[in-house]
Amino acid sequence: MSDIILTEAPAHAVPIHPIRKDGLEDWLNAQPAPAAAFARAAGFKAGEGEILLFPSQDGALERVALGLGGSGDPRLFGGAAAELPPGDYRVEGAVDGVTPDEIALFWLLGTYRFTRYKKSERKDPRLVAPEGADLDEVRRLQKSTFLARDLVNTPAEDMGPDALQAEVERVGKAFGARVTTIVGDDLLTENFPMIHAVGRAASKAKAPRLIDLQWGDESAPKLTLVGKGVCFDTGGLNIKPASSSRLMKKDMGGSANALATARLVMDAGLNVRLRLLIPAVENNIDGGAYRPGDVLTSRKGLTVEVDNTDAEGRLVLGDALALAAEENPDLIIDFATLTGAARVAVGPQLAPYYTDFQDLSDALESAAGEMRDPVWRMPLHKPYFEMLDSPIADMVNSASGGFAGSITAALFLSRFAGDGPWMHFDIYAWNPDARPGRPPGGEAQGPRAVYRMLKARYG
Repeated sequence: MSDIILTEAPAHAVPIHPIRKDGLEDWLNAQPAPAAAFARAAGFKAGEGEILLFPSQDGALERVALGLGGSGDPRLFGGAAAELPPGDYRVEGAVDGVTPDEIALFWLLGTYRFTRYKKSERKDPRLVAPEGADLDEVRRLQKSTFLARDLVNTPAEDMGPDALQAEVERVGKAFGARVTTIVGDDLLTENFPMIHAVGRAASKAKAPRLIDLQWGDESAPKLTLVGKGVCFDTGGLNIKPASSSRLMKKDMGGSANALATARLVMDAGLNVRLRLLIPAVENNIDGGAYRPGDVLTSRKGLTVEVDNTDAEGRLVLGDALALAAEENPDLIIDFATLTGAARVAVGPQLAPYYTDFQDLSDALESAAGEMRDPVWRMPLHKPYFEMLDSPIADMVNSASGGFAGSITAALFLSRFAGDGPWMHFDIYAWNPDARPGRPPGGEAQGPRAVYRMLKARYG
């Protein structure tokens, strides 16, 4: 970041003029006549993300016009960072409704590229830090977002349960956290039978495990984050078709987002005893794979009939949530790439969430607006519990009929989350298309909003 955000303004920094559509004529009238004529001749309309480069007489770049359309969305600065040629830039003047932090943050987010396997030759344009920007806050938001993106983008061969454990240990070590792990058959000894069942068909090197990070003052309010860490999901014996399995490297996106949130909490030094639980598995296939029709006894003691082995995320989360609830923490939040039904309901750009606690919902909605991290509350509609009825067990893991798939998955989890404050995110963790500040690939959905809510609650 130190290479991209400049704390001192070079004399040669090129001014960027952010312009809303309704202010375009006023801006043009205030410019030198040649510049105004050039913009009009180029057909510049100040549309969202529209960029116009103004050359000087000697051919150098003299100024940039950045169209904000009618929205003034600060993520458009991320689009500019991805498109502008290398050089030093500064934003000219204030932008109504946009904070200095937002300009700096989205500029940085627009420079993201996943380069583990394919190097990039592009030199990023640099931005003079907008006056008043809290660069420490911007830095932690940027690093945590990049962490989530990198983890989701990494193929399962290099991001199996063992590698995910190593990432949690790396992040934990940086902040003095303690990380312990229960691996393989020890999960049965320690009473995590559903995590074991889902992951037992994987190779020994990628055996199922429960990763447990703890950080902070033991006397502080207990905050527990839980992330679905299905590092690859074949669907199990209910195997997925090729089209559905192509992106299943991202099925650990919940754990990536939970770890990104944990990193924000630790970096900011919030007054909590933080616990991060990640059940990390591969839902694989061999002679030992769990089967449709099996009945699993969970850590909580509830019995679950397996209707579909492709509904595995809620099983591993059930055991982890049961452990989380045993401490009666002040708050439990889980992140999971849980259902396709959530994508049908709200598409890829919103992070749907569930909670029965109105104060949490109000705080999250406010924080999400402040952080431009969009969320959408979904209903925990209790009558749909009947869709989870089983004739031989306490419930099934997948409701039949295809109705309300995201809701019934959330209701399933609610049986394990205890009676205290709980919030569940059913996220996509992926950008299917390029948008300003949000390149295609893995994405952090919810951590910025949750962090802002937690900062207000525990800061």
